[in-house]
Amino acid sequence: MSSRDDILASIRANLPRVDRSLPDVPLFDADPPVSLLSAFKENLHRMGGMFLDPPSSGDILVPIRIIIAGAKIVCSTVPEIAGNRDIAGVDASRDLADVDFAIVRASFAVAETGSLLLTDADLHVNAVAYLAQHLIVLLDPTDIVVNLHHAYRRPDFRDRHYASFHSGPSATADIEGVLIHGAQGVRSLSVLPVARATDDPITQ
Repeated sequence: MSSRDDILASIRANLPRVDRSLPDVPLFDADPPVSLLSAFKENLHRMGGMFLDPPSSGDILVPIRIIIAGAKIVCSTVPEIAGNRDIAGVDASRDLADVDFAIVRASFAVAETGSLLLTDADLHVNAVAYLAQHLIVLLDPTDIVVNLHHAYRRPDFRDRHYASFHSGPSATADIEGVLIHGAQGVRSLSVLPVARATDDPITQ
């Protein structure tokens, strides 16, 4: 047994055995916004994201079709729009480095912060949310929670291997205050409100 194993075994053997309940944390939702979707949209814009207003009639996916028209490589993990890079055929994360647009569906969103939760079930390959030039996210308006206190009570954090909040595109600013998008990740993040299909396993 190595020294590392000895140390870890000693730690395990001497863990405190205190049967103490966790404190009751309030949800801080006594005064929710009138519209969770409107609050999410406002905070998404504040974080540099773009909200795509769906058309009043016809094909609800038209805003996305317009954006990706002419794109060389589109990788989609959703059944609503087909891409030309099959995520199922990606063997390594580096294979996604040339993706122009990635289209995914969020597990849910947070109105308070304008954030989207993306899990391994949504992305299939986690790196697609970072290596693509642009990220387009489908969001069911019924999947918006009021704040992070509600968000952390969702089962996604217990049931998924990976979960990450995304609040707008990647951004950084140097000492002169010049804001640059896409320095460490996607250059843009767009959200289109689209209801889940009734046969979506998450809705069942």
